[in-house]
Amino acid sequence: MSKSVTVRPIVASDEAEWRRLFEAYLVFYETTVPEAVYRTTFARLLGDDPWQPFGLIAEVAGKPVGLVHYLFHSHTWREERITYLQDLYADPEVRGAGIGRALIEAVYKAADDAGAPGVYWTTQHFNETARRLYDRIGQLTPFIKYQRPR
Repeated sequence: MSKSVTVRPIVASDEAEWRRLFEAYLVFYETTVPEAVYRTTFARLLGDDPWQPFGLIAEVAGKPVGLVHYLFHSHTWREERITYLQDLYADPEVRGAGIGRALIEAVYKAADDAGAPGVYWTTQHFNETARRLYDRIGQLTPFIKYQRPR
């Protein structure tokens, strides 16, 4: 990408662009959430509770083109907290241009700054585009995710 990427915390005036990016992320994963979840999530991202999620926006030339959500939590295998990178999305037209890397590296820095240097995330096994980046910037683990059936 010829223009540099800026990554910054989400602010109240980002709501419309954050919503656009988050909706596109959910469409990618073929899911939806109720309206109340959008409102609650955005409010949590703007809050100051260290146990609620945080959010960052990636911009190119002042235009939001990506987002990441992450949160800190306690862990039974270590003393310090750990960081879960929950959502990561870049607009399709900027994929492969360093947006995802910039967002992940910003989460790495936030984790280090918070004294929670462990960072992990999940993705679907067939998300080949994202996994090419993840294989360069992260370490694949042997864990398989299970969840409670609905």
